Amino acid sequence: MNLEEYKGVYVFAEQVDNQVSNIALELLGKARELAAKLDEKVTAVLVGSNVANLVDELAKYGADRVIVVDDPELKDYRTEPYAHALASVINEYKPDIMLVGATAIGRDLGPRVSARVATGLTADCTVLEIGDFPMVALPNQEQKHNQLLMTRPAFGGNTIATIACPDNRPQMATVRAGVMQKIDPIEGAQAEVINYNPGFVPDNKYVEIMEIVKEVNDAVDISEAKILVSGGRGVGSAENFKLLDDLAEVLGGTVSCSRAVVDNGWKPKELQVGQTGKTVRPQVYFAIGISGAIQHTAGMEESDIIIAINKDETAPIFDVADYGVVGDLNKIVPLLTAKIKEAKANK
Repeated sequence: MNLEEYKGVYVFAEQVDNQVSNIALELLGKARELAAKLDEKVTAVLVGSNVANLVDELAKYGADRVIVVDDPELKDYRTEPYAHALASVINEYKPDIMLVGATAIGRDLGPRVSARVATGLTADCTVLEIGDFPMVALPNQEQKHNQLLMTRPAFGGNTIATIACPDNRPQMATVRAGVMQKIDPIEGAQAEVINYNPGFVPDNKYVEIMEIVKEVNDAVDISEAKILVSGGRGVGSAENFKLLDDLAEVLGGTVSCSRAVVDNGWKPKELQVGQTGKTVRPQVYFAIGISGAIQHTAGMEESDIIIAINKDETAPIFDVADYGVVGDLNKIVPLLTAKIKEAKANK
């Protein structure tokens, strides 16, 4: 493999029902940052059927070029045709870096494509940066420059691993939603468009979709919330979350929770923050009755302000909190709610 042939930072521009997924726009923002350090361009790979109308949106959020693979076989996501499409683009255009969102689609597609193009894949990354590998020069070992350093939690979140792919291309990573940030839209931006179709011949590996049933989900998207009131095992019961509901209501915020709460059946999975839940970046994050295990903090440590309430003064959550209150949440939360109501009434 001639690594010099591989250039540019590519993003799989996931779309569903002719709408670009938010994770694709977040990845374009990170791709611009990486590409600037490499003096390369950003390319979005748009796969679907009748999706050319999405090109302008991708340009607005950072794509210098959009490779469009448009075919009726790609109308709805299916593993085989989508893997064929993305792998064909990689083999034809030879990207240095390929980023994929760690969504239900991306987690299925990413590893299959990496196997087809004979490269590695680092899953669920939380940090991506350009640097040297090995990170510290070692005797009798070449230190390669301008490598993609991919950082992710490992061993159940108990440690952090930084991984590189120095000998194969592209360097592939999946990234969870909410970890990276979109750039401010560039009004009037234009991208070069390349229409590319490797051809699709249905075979016995192609799944035939008989029916698509869409479930209406009333759960709010906590990754978009500006204020989150999050509860953990220490809240005590599903009924006791009424205290957090009241606080969230006066703040104009949203209730979220830790994994322990979901495991106990007190709240749905859609409200879970953490390594196995959602990554959030609210302006204010209340951690109430949450111990602060690394699996949870990995999903909320980028919040602008973190306020912790816990009766255990040694709880790890206080290590990441900007403000901490040690005490009984059953007394503190209702008092805090009342004071906020009073302050709003006196405005």
